[in-house]
Amino acid sequence: MGAVTTADPEAPQGKQANAVLLPGVDPRQKHYVCGSCAAFTNIVVTFPIQKALFRQQLFGVRVGEAVRQLQRDGLRNLYRGLLPPLLQKSTTVALMFGLYEDFSRLLSRHAGGPELLTRSVAAVLAGTAEAAFTPFERVQTLLQDQRHHGRFHNTFHTFGTLLREHGVRECYRGLAPILLRNGPSNALFFGLRGPLKQRLPEAQTPAAHLVNDFICGGVLGAVLGIMFYPLNVVKARMQSQVGGPFPSSRAVLLTVWRERGGKVTHLFRGAHLNYHRSLLSWGIINATYELLLKLM
Repeated sequence: MGAVTTADPEAPQGKQANAVLLPGVDPRQKHYVCGSCAAFTNIVVTFPIQKALFRQQLFGVRVGEAVRQLQRDGLRNLYRGLLPPLLQKSTTVALMFGLYEDFSRLLSRHAGGPELLTRSVAAVLAGTAEAAFTPFERVQTLLQDQRHHGRFHNTFHTFGTLLREHGVRECYRGLAPILLRNGPSNALFFGLRGPLKQRLPEAQTPAAHLVNDFICGGVLGAVLGIMFYPLNVVKARMQSQVGGPFPSSRAVLLTVWRERGGKVTHLFRGAHLNYHRSLLSWGIINATYELLLKLM
């Protein structure tokens, strides 16, 4: 990301504005702060869409039925489960951008080698580090699943129940598909973001830069969301279970595939909604991140 962000012609002005606009932020921490704020904005805006998508991933229903389920749950439950993704995303996206920058700098300084390789490794390492926050995704899954509404009351109650009844390992159910998703998707996101932006019409105004950043982040997020969608289906199925054995990702994938008639297309139920959600989410994240970075 370093090469991508510094390639912006407005970056020098953003650095000069740092002392005036946000004097208390350490320049070494700005990527973490910008990533966290960008994720916070995105989650608040797109949470209802994510909840409908989760129902499609878990039950294999069409979008209309997923929306009807949310309507039956009522407005009171629409933002049920918001706190875990708010905490998880604001932290993991901060790590995604911040650690990518830090790892890129460290690897370039101490390991050498082609820049593409060092930045790809940095992106994979950052994605792997994000997986430490799997328990937040775990709790979010349980709170969004209406079958657990009577058992788990809120974020803190869910964490306490899992730890008390099943131990720390239960909080990391679904870790394998998350690891398989995070590293490669990070490498592709950071590797393609710069070249994609360079192919867009040159921005001449701050508003045009914001639009280009939204397009870059949105398109990449949407495409990568489709590519890794089956892993999210597997994760949702694994994390909806409480207690019992820990089946492998392959076993869960085969189970879901058989349940859905042995059709690969049925594994992508909800993918169109995920595409539009990712387009919006990663557009918001990338545009907000770049805007804040210029202000810092």
